Amino acid sequence: MKKRWVQAEKGNKETIESLAQQLNIDNSLAQVLVHRGISSFDQARDYFRPQMAHLHDPFLMKDMDKAILRIETALKNNEKILIYGDYDVDGTTSVALAYSFFTAFTTAIEYYIPDRHKEGYGISTTGIDYAKENSFSLIIALDCGIKSGEKIAYANTLGIDFIICDHHLPGEELPMAVAILDPKRSDCPYPFKELAGCGIGFKLAQAYCIKNDLPAERYEQYLDLVMVSIAADIVPVEDENRILAYHGLVKLNTNPCIGLKALMDISGRNKDYSLTDVVFALAPRINAAGRMDHANQAVKMLICDEDLLAQEQSLFINLQNTERKTSDQNITAEALALIDECEILINKKTTVVYHESWNKGVIGIVASRLTEKYYRPTVVLTESNGLLTGSARSVAGFDLYEALLGCEDLLVQFGGHKFAAGLTIKPENIGSFSERFEQIVASTITDDLLCPEINIDTEINFDQITSKFQRIIAQMAPFGPHNPAPVFVTHNVSIAGRPYVVGTKHLKLNLKQQNSVIFESIGFGLAEYEKLLQPNRPFSVCYTVEENVWKDQKKLQLNIKAINIDN
Repeated sequence: MKKRWVQAEKGNKETIESLAQQLNIDNSLAQVLVHRGISSFDQARDYFRPQMAHLHDPFLMKDMDKAILRIETALKNNEKILIYGDYDVDGTTSVALAYSFFTAFTTAIEYYIPDRHKEGYGISTTGIDYAKENSFSLIIALDCGIKSGEKIAYANTLGIDFIICDHHLPGEELPMAVAILDPKRSDCPYPFKELAGCGIGFKLAQAYCIKNDLPAERYEQYLDLVMVSIAADIVPVEDENRILAYHGLVKLNTNPCIGLKALMDISGRNKDYSLTDVVFALAPRINAAGRMDHANQAVKMLICDEDLLAQEQSLFINLQNTERKTSDQNITAEALALIDECEILINKKTTVVYHESWNKGVIGIVASRLTEKYYRPTVVLTESNGLLTGSARSVAGFDLYEALLGCEDLLVQFGGHKFAAGLTIKPENIGSFSERFEQIVASTITDDLLCPEINIDTEINFDQITSKFQRIIAQMAPFGPHNPAPVFVTHNVSIAGRPYVVGTKHLKLNLKQQNSVIFESIGFGLAEYEKLLQPNRPFSVCYTVEENVWKDQKKLQLNIKAINIDN
């Protein structure tokens, strides 16, 4: 699929040159920093060396004082506390963190994850009834609950209090909970709004330690769990998330919790993880538990304090992930066939597909794959308990949540954010929903948004790429949303030797620019260019600069994002 190349504006020349001089770095790298809002030495120092001391005061979060007071009362009176969370990576890491932290202060505590297939997303009546039957008087809900007003009202009638720790957008009315920790609520003054659900749980633990004069190590020991949630939930890697992700990666790579260490071992790699590695190696395995069976299995692994048990759990989860891969590949093929067979779907601005037999646990992955294929807002639905339930995914720059809000009267429930959401719909409404969703998207989305874009930081020449250049880039990590790896463009490039295909989709090639050093390069998914690139025909490339390690040998490598031969 052709992509739009969007190059950032150069920025203020004086600011760039001054920053480059202060930091003793290439002007192009200073320009990259300016694009990220860094224009002074002090800002650069904080960016390159994130400090835990720069985390915000957790008591700035609305209701934090109420939450801590209610927990202290429960602990003092030996009340039974139920830690309740979602079944995805953010939810299970949140539960593992909160459960592990508060277990140090009480034995009257359990955790509960709803069954994805039987209970669905969020607070369930089944979960509340379980709490009542087992004499729990306080439920701490993580990564869910902000739109569960009716369920929480039901819990109140049973004498069960709720503390909500959520990061999703609230509805018009907040639930009647004892405390609601959600930076996105309109009356919350907390300065950073984009914490993951596990991040909210971390702030709760931090606040408890501050209030009770406990050492920071009591909550900082869970930084690796918070980092995994940040990576998996695709939240912006800036402000507090950057600090938490940075130090969480340090912990993962030096002293991970027993459960994550076991998962790293079974994934075949146990060191030098980046956020991207977490996204592709660890997060799918943790998610597989809730997709294929029950997310309790993931929590069991994450809270393990015995190596053998953790190894057994990680092996079980790894097997579930293998099953998940087969299932999502099969369903994706079926969904693509449905679209190909229906010409009207090809020409729409949206994709809405449904089949009653598709596995509810993997349709979110399928929605992501279809979005990559057709690059338009996508909804994938299946049957569950007499209703249609599904996952929605968006394209960059389009607010999916707002589009679903315009269909609210046709939905039983929905929740999420601008890039991803879950929804439930009555079978008789699928036709009306498909039409309304298409109308809303078609009337609000621009043609540019229906074409994937590559955001380029700046143009450079190959002779600027040195070991020092790459070391500075490496210090800009961790990379993720709002802090991507810098992308450069270089013109008048040519191939040295012949390119060749790796596997079936990827392109290996050597690149040079005039008399510059030849750079080994890899283009994932760019195999189509093998026969299009000619030795004496110059072209343009955009790419990231990486260090490739093979058999203990380190070399600079260009990761090609796109090629333009129409110079």
